[in-house]
Amino acid sequence: MDSLQIWTFVIVGLTFALYVGIAIWSRAATTKEFYVADGGVSPLANGMATAADWMSAASFISMAGLISFMGYDGGVYLMGWTGGYVLLALLLAPYLRKFGQFTVPDFIGERYSTGRRFGKVNVARLVAIVCAVFVSFTYVVGQMKGVGVAFSRFLEVPFEWGVVMGIGIVFFYAVLGGMKGITYTQVAQYCVLMFAYLVPAIFISIQITGNPIPQLGLVGDFKAEGVSLLSKLNQLNVELGFSEYTSGNKSTIDVFFITAALMLGTAGLPHVIVRFFTVPRVRDARKSAGYALVFIALLYTTAPAVAAFARANLLDTVSNKEYASFPDWFGNWEDSDLLAWTDKNGDGKVQYLPGDAFVEKDDAGNKKGNKPLFVENARGQSGERSTSNPSDGANELYVDRDIMVLANPEIAELPDWVIALVVAGGLAAALSTAAGLLLVISTSISHDLLKKTFMPNITDKKELLYARIAAGVAVVCAGIAGLNPPGFVAEVVAFAFGLAASSFFPAILLGIFDKRTNMQGAIVGMVVGILFTASYIVYFKMANPELNSPENWLFGISPEGIGTIGMLLNLVLTLVISRLTPAPPADIQELIENIRIPRKG
Repeated sequence: MDSLQIWTFVIVGLTFALYVGIAIWSRAATTKEFYVADGGVSPLANGMATAADWMSAASFISMAGLISFMGYDGGVYLMGWTGGYVLLALLLAPYLRKFGQFTVPDFIGERYSTGRRFGKVNVARLVAIVCAVFVSFTYVVGQMKGVGVAFSRFLEVPFEWGVVMGIGIVFFYAVLGGMKGITYTQVAQYCVLMFAYLVPAIFISIQITGNPIPQLGLVGDFKAEGVSLLSKLNQLNVELGFSEYTSGNKSTIDVFFITAALMLGTAGLPHVIVRFFTVPRVRDARKSAGYALVFIALLYTTAPAVAAFARANLLDTVSNKEYASFPDWFGNWEDSDLLAWTDKNGDGKVQYLPGDAFVEKDDAGNKKGNKPLFVENARGQSGERSTSNPSDGANELYVDRDIMVLANPEIAELPDWVIALVVAGGLAAALSTAAGLLLVISTSISHDLLKKTFMPNITDKKELLYARIAAGVAVVCAGIAGLNPPGFVAEVVAFAFGLAASSFFPAILLGIFDKRTNMQGAIVGMVVGILFTASYIVYFKMANPELNSPENWLFGISPEGIGTIGMLLNLVLTLVISRLTPAPPADIQELIENIRIPRKG
């Protein structure tokens, strides 16, 4: 066992022991503790937990990798996710907290409580439950892929076993501790993931620019060449045949719609909204939202610098270099099946050029698999590699975007303990969000579906049991789906945000600010919005991936941005149908009026 593996086992083992210890210490004993931590979390702790819940594997592992490859275009993720949190914190969270229903289906079920159908079933609540489970499940699949990426390389286990290990850890502390255990675990995970993100960023910033502050290093000079880092990146990209790093290739309309989908999806994400019910008062909810924004900004302002450092290091290290002279990190990542190279011209060098990577096909002309495949079963014997994934930036080299943050410290030759720390941070980010999402799924099943719909007389003890069973089943199913996700971590997460935008955002927004919106409008809007968005994503990402290009998209809008169109369909249908059907009763309209009036506390 080498030094890196020892450090990884030690640091990851210690952090996992901490999480499990907290879960045992804060084990939920009541349904209120399981769902909202008994409403007794301090604003500061809740702000840290919210930030950890919010900064998933997409933020920690995948976002900087996407920016590394996409350059300017990757900024849509920064703008969308950050702007969306501000929208949620200022526009929706205080009102939802005052309304008093601690899940999104609960809010929708109570707000649109008239016009029940199918006996005692509240159709609006039922539709919201289905949407919440679907959105959360899509989101958690991306987290499981992130866990698999981290484990597969640094514990030297297959990707599939990495996912299985993640399932076991999340199963233990999410199912045991509920929201109470998850909250305090997420406080610890925030500290781990931020320390793990900032330490290597500072190291590499000093190494590349001489400036210890990564945000300033991004606009500083590249090594000793007297040219700015961004200018150097532009030069390297152009020399290799890529477009400039600081220029964008996406159409303006697609950038706008992706950003809007991410923003509006953030405002409708159930696992973030529930965080504002874990504090004692409405005023504390506002405070925790402010704290969380500061904690989130630490990572989000550092990510562009990490992306630029990773891109500069990668191009400087591998382009047109002899494969035989490559450092160990290259071969290690090849063994994880997340990096691959094929020597097409037999010169023994890696050419990093624009175009699609080599795609291995079967006799029928179909792509084999969905990740790099080796030409020979015996790895490394011939030195020849192939890949079955098209890549925006590789002709003879395939690099999975999701490895960039994790590989960056190795490429920069940082100490082993720093590399191991990054692994622990990536796992903390993925596991913290996965736990929050699993809680949404379990509460949607046990509280909203069973307690509030089909089994109103069950005891708290039975409800808690069903919540734990639902969380357990959900984590196993998400892990299985995470073995073969429909894209990179950030892509999968972007789909979840689009689904949240197209289903929940109009129902929540109009439920607070439009007294005339009724049950009929909300139901039709949610159903049409999420079905349209999900169908579009499935069509281009799963059913017909060969058609997934701008010339085939509706109005030139990518699957990552289609949630905005779904949201607009939802919004228009909700408003129109609400005006064509009876208004909500007077007591509901008075309730909506009251939650918009500020009060002390």
